[in-house]
Amino acid sequence: MTAPNTRAGFVAIVGAPNAGKSTLVNAMVGSKVSIVSPKVQTTRMRVIGIAMADLADGARAQVVLVDTPGIFRVAKRRLERAMVAAAWRGAEDADVVALVVDAERGVGQETRAIVERLKESRAPRFLILNKIDVVPRENLLALTSELNALLPFERTFMVSALKHDGVPDVLATLAAALPPGPFLYPEDQAADLPLRLLAAEVTREQVFLQLHQELPYEAAVETEKWEDRPDGSVRIEQTIHVQRDGQRAIFLGKGGARIKQIGARARHELAEMLERPVHLFLHVKVSERWADDPAHYRAIGLDYEP
Repeated sequence: MTAPNTRAGFVAIVGAPNAGKSTLVNAMVGSKVSIVSPKVQTTRMRVIGIAMADLADGARAQVVLVDTPGIFRVAKRRLERAMVAAAWRGAEDADVVALVVDAERGVGQETRAIVERLKESRAPRFLILNKIDVVPRENLLALTSELNALLPFERTFMVSALKHDGVPDVLATLAAALPPGPFLYPEDQAADLPLRLLAAEVTREQVFLQLHQELPYEAAVETEKWEDRPDGSVRIEQTIHVQRDGQRAIFLGKGGARIKQIGARARHELAEMLERPVHLFLHVKVSERWADDPAHYRAIGLDYEP
């Protein structure tokens, strides 16, 4: 029987690459469920974060946030096409859609293309202008008018996801827009992501943060082995796939220093997230054709498009 005082549903967080979607999802959930880096197109799969909210009418709501990959206007490579398809599936399946726009960058071609596609959505649509702490107020008002002229949104929010400014108001409004119904996940669950995938994402974040512009876009991290040990610790073996020998040398660094640093930082974060000791072993492998391997796409929750 449906409890009359609860709401639950899916909210798709969409937007152009690097608009701050993952930062916003993490802020609403209250813990890290999606990786964040300055590099465009960090998120490759649909990451589900789960946030709880108390509403003004006394009801409680479970907001299931679908952090989609950033949507390219023109997706040329197979991986890009798969990510765009995943993003739109997330939007089409959602009860509510929230468009996140980088207020500093404004309305680019990618955002315009997303707005045009969102006109087909029957779900309530909300606009979230992010990074407002670095934009003059008059620019924000002009941006609000421009976007709402293209597509009238239910409501426009101005936030700084990084500083958590305005985030509680966004969460409360999204929660109130969800349909009445029982919770879809346990109340203490923050994410719906297999631990092997979560571990790979944590390592991939460290790769992004430490390699910066040196990072080959196609690099991927795969958790090969996961062993729960009798002493309560976990042994994790991961492979970082690159496409050329020169890229492998970048990852290893002089005397293996770089891969050791990536491993040490990823291990520390995983230990905090899992609340148990972690033994992490990283290997770098040249896999020239991994971007054309259907099994790899399935492993990160994407459909392979021939």
